[in-house]
Amino acid sequence: MSLKKSLLLVLIILLIDQVVKIYVKTHFRLGEYVTVFDWFKIYFVENNGMAFGAEFGGKTGKYLLTGFRIVAIGGIYYWLYISVKKRESKLLIVAISLIFAGAIGNIIDSVFYGRIFSDSFHQVASVFPANGGYATWFQGRVVDMFYFPLFDVNIPSWIPLAGGKHFTFFEPVFNVADSAITIGVAILLLFNKRIFGDKTNQEKYESDYKKTIDKLVSDNENLIA
Repeated sequence: MSLKKSLLLVLIILLIDQVVKIYVKTHFRLGEYVTVFDWFKIYFVENNGMAFGAEFGGKTGKYLLTGFRIVAIGGIYYWLYISVKKRESKLLIVAISLIFAGAIGNIIDSVFYGRIFSDSFHQVASVFPANGGYATWFQGRVVDMFYFPLFDVNIPSWIPLAGGKHFTFFEPVFNVADSAITIGVAILLLFNKRIFGDKTNQEKYESDYKKTIDKLVSDNENLIA
């Protein structure tokens, strides 16, 4: 798979991610949702960019987190470039492309959304508001919207620790970028042997194959001679 094709895949995922986020941001109030099916809702929430909405260190922590992610994106791109150059497995290149696109998608929110949009509390956000955005550069919140409450159960009281509590699966709300990262990681885990298998046997096979072809060519030349 060429670098152009892998970057095209990245671009397509980024466009889908940003179109969905901008639509939700400009059509929903924070906390508003639409039920598509009983088990699937478009539910607008925001977080500061960590898994499951976790936070640390206030604004300083946010700057550090965003800075780390920008550096990580550089590393992921280098991994993608090297993998393409070495003609690695197509599955590997697709997986890296998905992870790369997802990382960039959420970074865009963190870096730019605070300046581009007004706040979404009790109102639908506007784009480039006259009074400025809801936050400074690098302090934007990531937009999430996909919610899959597949089932709700009340845990029996006799079960230790969790007894009597309400449990919803699947609780986290996520976006297209999160999905791309998850799928990319899943590909790496599920097809690990196929992607990172022992290359010694493959190299030996290629070497033997090349020797066989060379011998056939040589024998053919001798016959002609």
